[in-house]
Amino acid sequence: MENSKDNMRINWFPGHMAKAQRMMREHVKLVDVVIELVDARIPLSSANPVIADIIENKPRVVALNKADLAETAWTERWIETFRSQGLQAVAIDSMTGKGTKSLISKVEQGASAAIAKLVDKGVRPRAVRAMILGIPNVGKSSLINRLLGSATVRTADKPGVTRGKQWIKVSNNLELLDTPGVLWPKIEDPSVALRLAITGAINDEVYDLEQVMAKFLTMLREDYSERLSERYKLTLPLPEDSEELLRLIGSKRGCLRSGGVVDCDKARKIILNEFRGGKLGQFTLDRQLPDRE
Repeated sequence: MENSKDNMRINWFPGHMAKAQRMMREHVKLVDVVIELVDARIPLSSANPVIADIIENKPRVVALNKADLAETAWTERWIETFRSQGLQAVAIDSMTGKGTKSLISKVEQGASAAIAKLVDKGVRPRAVRAMILGIPNVGKSSLINRLLGSATVRTADKPGVTRGKQWIKVSNNLELLDTPGVLWPKIEDPSVALRLAITGAINDEVYDLEQVMAKFLTMLREDYSERLSERYKLTLPLPEDSEELLRLIGSKRGCLRSGGVVDCDKARKIILNEFRGGKLGQFTLDRQLPDRE
């Protein structure tokens, strides 16, 4: 990341991601339908732009995961937007299983034409084969675990844990090809980079936390000041300076060093973790819908 406060660039593309892209291109021909998992809080920012090129003409179902953390009205708008683009879309919560039955139904619908072609050729009907694609930490492994009903797939709250290809039998009618989470080589839009960092799609070790949280606090103050006020017992109006606001929150949360000095780094991590854990409420950070043609 550059040090400029106006030109933030976050690029994180480890070697295993390049390898994973090559693997996905090789194996996409094996599946009938693709499930693209995005973060419901950032449905556009978390959509990997290279996926359309990788899957070519395969049917695609967009699953907006972590819908419990996103604003319901905005999630509904995004679902309608995806559908207007000719894509199947559904909101899900992989932790509770909400929406997964609808997802399976849409996947089976998407694969119906491919299965019908096999039958027409005299091939005995088989299970639908689907590939799950998505950026790191969007919840692919959690979704598979929910579908299976057991913690079969290794998961972690850290991007890049799932590394290799796995075929997973969900039922007699559905088999999934799990793939590692993959970002694209260069994130051009600073606002996209910011949202990916905030939601945990990019490893926390590769960006400047101070810079990211300064921008995030400005965003929260402008759009969600009442949330901050309620959570951290602050008096409105909030300070316009993000550093002053940070110190105020840190003081309220007891992030103090000797002499009463606020531990700003500790305060930043608390705010970020509470946002990611839903303790600040529901957020949709992608609030600009693409133009409809």
